[in-house]
Amino acid sequence: MALLVRVLRNRISISQWVPVCSRLLLVSHTQGQWGRALSGTSQKIKIAALRMYTSCVEKTDFEEFFRRCQMPDTFNSWFLITLLHVWMCLVRMKQEGRSGKYMCRIIVHFMWEDVEQRGRIMGVNSYILKKNMMLMTNNFYVAILGYDEGVLSDDRGLAAALWRTFFNQKCEDPRQLELLVEYVRKQIQYLDSMNGEDLLLTGEVSWRPLVEKNPQSILKPHSPTYNDEGL
Repeated sequence: MALLVRVLRNRISISQWVPVCSRLLLVSHTQGQWGRALSGTSQKIKIAALRMYTSCVEKTDFEEFFRRCQMPDTFNSWFLITLLHVWMCLVRMKQEGRSGKYMCRIIVHFMWEDVEQRGRIMGVNSYILKKNMMLMTNNFYVAILGYDEGVLSDDRGLAAALWRTFFNQKCEDPRQLELLVEYVRKQIQYLDSMNGEDLLLTGEVSWRPLVEKNPQSILKPHSPTYNDEGL
């Protein structure tokens, strides 16, 4: 089970993203006044954004999501799970002012670079990949708006957002929706407990299990370690 995820994990690693960091230096030149204000810290934020996105794809137990949510082992399922975790990171980092919002943009940039690279590795035709990327981009922003509204609403509102996007309106087991609502709520709370300055410096986040073996284990995370350059 989850053969696709294992193949993609084995063939794509964080080391392949190092050149992307240098390419992203061009981004700051197009940000105008906002980019100039961030010029002193933008490189650190880009590296932190890379680490945060990497946590979404390397620290998430995709196989458990496939199993418990009865999702097919497909690229689309991988994207839906990744999208959910990226969104939770965006929710957290938007609370960190201009630097946090800038980091959000870089995280999303990395996500699309990754999606495109994975599609190429899977041998998807370039025309079809481009067409699918446009569709996924539209779906991404619709999902973000829906999730934003859902998390600010009660559990019914969040469940409706997850049913529309994560389950693609095909979930017939209310226990799966309940599990996802609980997961998102505890995860948002867990991310909120992390120090914002540490997140901007390191980008290191961890994820609670989809199903807690010990609910009392949800504690405030330890502060990450980093050197005097924030790396």
